[in-house]
Amino acid sequence: MTEHTRKVIGNIALSLDGRINGRGGEYDMSWILPHAVTDTTRDYLVQMTHNATTALLGRKNYEGFGGYWPAVANDDTAEPRDRAFARWLESVEKVVVSRTLQETPWQNSRIARDLVAEVKQLRTAPGGDIIAMSSSSIIRALLAADELDRLTINLCPELVGGGARLFEDGLPPSSWSLASLSTSETSATYLVYDRVR
Repeated sequence: MTEHTRKVIGNIALSLDGRINGRGGEYDMSWILPHAVTDTTRDYLVQMTHNATTALLGRKNYEGFGGYWPAVANDDTAEPRDRAFARWLESVEKVVVSRTLQETPWQNSRIARDLVAEVKQLRTAPGGDIIAMSSSSIIRALLAADELDRLTINLCPELVGGGARLFEDGLPPSSWSLASLSTSETSATYLVYDRVR
């Protein structure tokens, strides 16, 4: 594979037992919250988005993020790093990967039907990093297509005992190298892995 100028990054929170949600289904994520609002996580999110110009979102995250973050961007009482992230989300190109979505009311957003073709095209266009924001389906598809260059995991010290996993059987083998590691005040571990090619 040729060297790319735009790095494709997958960012996600996982439980110790590898889950993206709990036994209650896709919205059972209350166990993530204490680990998502730490200084470590907020610092890394601002750092990660500093060089990024495109966000990849699935439909559910697009709708969820769009219902929450725009208000934070204009909230003078919000935590400054949360405001910085919200302002980044407001201004950045948002590519929503969906087969069903027909409209994208959030500014600077558009729909893509074919994730892999879209990412290949984005890689050749001018711009900064491309970040898949908390979407397990997008991250899985990028792993399957070997189109992910970096994987950042907020590993939460929680055993949730059920729910969907990020790493399902059938993904192609790949090698990764630890680029950085930090531990938050809640004992979550922020892991940054780069793809070894």
